Amino acid sequence: MPTPSSLHLSPWMSYTGDSNLIFLSANVKRFFVKTLKILPVLVLAGLVLANCSANKDWRTASRESSGIAPQPTVTQEAVLQVYGARAWGWRGWFAIHTWIAAKRTGEATYTVYDVVGWRANRGQPVLRISRDIPDRYWFGEQPRVLKEHRGEGVDQLIEAVDQAAFAYPWKETYQVFPGPNSNTFTAWIAKQVPELGLVLPFTAIGSGYVN
Repeated sequence: MPTPSSLHLSPWMSYTGDSNLIFLSANVKRFFVKTLKILPVLVLAGLVLANCSANKDWRTASRESSGIAPQPTVTQEAVLQVYGARAWGWRGWFAIHTWIAAKRTGEATYTVYDVVGWRANRGQPVLRISRDIPDRYWFGEQPRVLKEHRGEGVDQLIEAVDQAAFAYPWKETYQVFPGPNSNTFTAWIAKQVPELGLVLPFTAIGSGYVN
């Protein structure tokens, strides 16, 4: 019969002389108890993340106007807006996609400035500057205005944004994390044009890449 001194026990195990059995120590028991407590939470989180976009199809998700932006055909003043909407799929649980829309005084259309990662898969620059609907749903996600400037002096602000956009150094590069991504672009504009007074929320993952 082995004795306690002759057994080479793991630090997590203890010897009981009464039953001559080796039992898991209190540390291991606590570990398993904690694991059992959080296991349902982990399983639920996994199911949510796996299925949060299961009922969505980006090909049919709305890209219609949300009706937020002033109608350019009836709004003569200059308008500059920064938008944010939940990112597509599971990333939308903690991150947003941001973009900029602007129209100069008297213009009847908006110019939209944004970075879209999957453009790189088509061999195109990820930075897109084009005439477009400014306040589109981001594949089914409702946008909201993060910053807005209207009226006097905004034409000069739009010109500064336009120049900064064309000077964006990562036009061909995209990486979800840590960047550069769509939020990196918006943060770049904010840094180059401090007059915007734009402070992105912490959910704008990738905005810190410019630093």
